[in-house]
Amino acid sequence: MSTTGNKAQGEVRRSQLLTTYGPGSMVDLPNYSVLVSGLEHWHGPKEAVHEPRLQAKVAELLGVPDIKLYRPPVDEEAPTGVVTGVTAWQFPEWFVVQYEGRVGDDMRWRTRPIVHMSQLERGRFRYEKKRWSVVPIRFVRACPRGHIDDINWRRFVHDKGVQCQRQLWLDERGTTGDFNELVVRCECLAERALQTAYPVEGRTYPLGPCSGERPWLGRYAREECLKDDGNSTPARLLVRSATNAYFSQQLSVIHIPDGSAALKSAVDSVWEDHLQFLDGPGDIDKERKRPRVAAALEGLTSEKVWEEIAARKAGAPPPDKTIKELELETLRDIPHELSQDVPNGAFFARTFTPPDLPIWLSSKLDRIVLVHRLREVVAQVGFTRFEAQSPDIDGELSLENLNRAALSLEPTWAPAIENNGEGFFISFRNDALADWIKKDAVLARVTSLRAGFDLWAKKQKLDNAKFHGPRFVLMHTLSHLLITAISLECGYSASSIKERIYVGPEASGILLLTGSPDAEGTLGGIVEVGRRIHHHLKTALEMGGLCGNDPVCAEHRPDDTSEERFLHGACCHGCVLIAESSCEFQNRLLDRALVVPTVSTPGAAFFDEID
Repeated sequence: MSTTGNKAQGEVRRSQLLTTYGPGSMVDLPNYSVLVSGLEHWHGPKEAVHEPRLQAKVAELLGVPDIKLYRPPVDEEAPTGVVTGVTAWQFPEWFVVQYEGRVGDDMRWRTRPIVHMSQLERGRFRYEKKRWSVVPIRFVRACPRGHIDDINWRRFVHDKGVQCQRQLWLDERGTTGDFNELVVRCECLAERALQTAYPVEGRTYPLGPCSGERPWLGRYAREECLKDDGNSTPARLLVRSATNAYFSQQLSVIHIPDGSAALKSAVDSVWEDHLQFLDGPGDIDKERKRPRVAAALEGLTSEKVWEEIAARKAGAPPPDKTIKELELETLRDIPHELSQDVPNGAFFARTFTPPDLPIWLSSKLDRIVLVHRLREVVAQVGFTRFEAQSPDIDGELSLENLNRAALSLEPTWAPAIENNGEGFFISFRNDALADWIKKDAVLARVTSLRAGFDLWAKKQKLDNAKFHGPRFVLMHTLSHLLITAISLECGYSASSIKERIYVGPEASGILLLTGSPDAEGTLGGIVEVGRRIHHHLKTALEMGGLCGNDPVCAEHRPDDTSEERFLHGACCHGCVLIAESSCEFQNRLLDRALVVPTVSTPGAAFFDEID
């Protein structure tokens, strides 16, 4: 990452540019804070990522006929002086001076000057004949649609129309750091507590309407920001380092091979430098005179190569199946394992039949698939602030989502990364699930879960939000319990294991995977878990039966308005909640009571007996 207008630089991993530090995010560097720029200001050689299924989904979501996927650029010391890396703009432009004064009747509270960058001299502020260092102020204003800009601190302190230019101070009138104890004060004696920046009834615009500023896209990228009713969206106070300052919106797919996998791989290897510029099949023979092209296309006819080239130039048609629907169909059609099988390619999986499953498990388990090799491709399509908006149960992002902040002014490409890894998939018998859902205890528990979901949707003003049903809650909760259990033995930490939940009319199941951008992928630890699924499932269910916070955890009801944990049943950090990097759905819609008997709800469990 490089920063415009300053010599200092910072570095982040490529994968972090899709998650934590993507376009529009704020990064703290040693001397100042910066805002990561939009894609127009990402410089360097473009490394293509080829995954037609994901490209079609991203293009459909962004409303463009075609989109390319590229890996984030690398910042290199080029001898030619060509700029590479990701540009970042300095933000915010207000600072707190590292000079400490004292205020109050007994001079017990400390205070520090607040200054604008225009008041600085070579990055420092001159006060009392000394030059003091400064740090970026922690508070900015933003809206859920991603817009962000500085708070006008002079306007915040003074009444409307007052043009006072005297020095501003930030008083800390307490020891707890509570916003009621943080007061912005002017030397003209006007002052205002930071707590008043939060909207309350009767004061819905304490920081004014959202300005629609998009500084990560450039100085002139402002847009109008209106609510659905046509009124201006209110700006909200945002702490730069808070976890709700940036939520990346991503789509991910598991690479599914087809009969032309070898052809696609060969074209991929020389597409960027050679084949994308060809105008007809006759040009392919000319390109074969290049040693690299000849080696890549060896054994392939020019007609077949041109068919692939023409299909790419025409753009991928909109897919007729959801992301997870095709993956689930593939995982259910995997052939059985043979002794002579040798894992190869980007995707290699085999169905595994354990020799001695107990009845309590064999009556519920449908199949086990060991995924020796897989390739996960992840692309970022936007971001939000304040409230995360993740893909739905089918792995899709809503086309009607208006809160998605743009990564670029004119989308022609999206950043993407590839993870090579392994995993295992387990699915459960449809007849067992159908019988379980009919139980009175399950129906009562689902009624409570749905009521909590409806309360959450109403509070978030999500009119089209859809409750995913008991099968999803069961699979999601079991997935979390399994991740915790297998991390104790498989060699990977729980935070490095990811889930993909599948719920469909034909099957419901869980894919647990791990991956790395390294070309060699991983070492087989997760596959071995699948071979011993009986042991690990039993461990997971025993762990889920009793939480260290029981009976409080087990007795929690999602429709309880006193706690406002509307999307949680019997779950907490002591039993089910896991790292956000592992969970597809931000730790939402979880309930141990639907998986295993608890001290409060014994009759609703899918696994009612464990031997």
